[in-house]
Amino acid sequence: MSYSIVPLQRLTEQLERLPGIGRKSAARLAFHLLYLPDKDAKAFTEALQDAREKIHECPICCNLTDVEPCPLCGDDRRDKTTICVVEDPRDVLAIERTREYSGLYHVLHGTISPMDGRGPDQLRVKELLRRLEDETVTEVIMATDPTVEGDYTAMYLSRLLKPLNIKVTRLAYGIPVGGDLEYADEVTLSRSLEGRNEL
Repeated sequence: MSYSIVPLQRLTEQLERLPGIGRKSAARLAFHLLYLPDKDAKAFTEALQDAREKIHECPICCNLTDVEPCPLCGDDRRDKTTICVVEDPRDVLAIERTREYSGLYHVLHGTISPMDGRGPDQLRVKELLRRLEDETVTEVIMATDPTVEGDYTAMYLSRLLKPLNIKVTRLAYGIPVGGDLEYADEVTLSRSLEGRNEL
């Protein structure tokens, strides 16, 4: 018969579900959380609950936010003629760190991946098309990851947008193929933005 403490085991199993956390790391985190002072443990759970309750998608760009519209969409100083399409909210943070881009964003929340059962209807494609109806936008930058799925999604969207007379560009391949935007450094992302190509 093996020894286990059921609540600790459940906590460890939940932590193990986090990306990049294996069994040993999950157990180490679970023990750390157990030994937190009551005040810190309460602050941790309140921060998690607060984030879950208050963070939602911006109704305009589909980025994560706690206000409407998000601070980027609500900023009058941003270039309203350019939209940078990204896969994930973390990609917005990565591009913003470069301080090279001053346009707007659109977050797809994934890529087209038939192997994973994810098609265009599971992404925020309709919301992007709705944003382009007023003809303010003159350029859409495809900043999906340089992976098979990212490239396919960029090509799919470029074919949808071509009839709208909107310039469609793709980030230059300063980012390693197979890499994720969120892990790229600021210099690489800056060069990728500067050297983008029309699709």
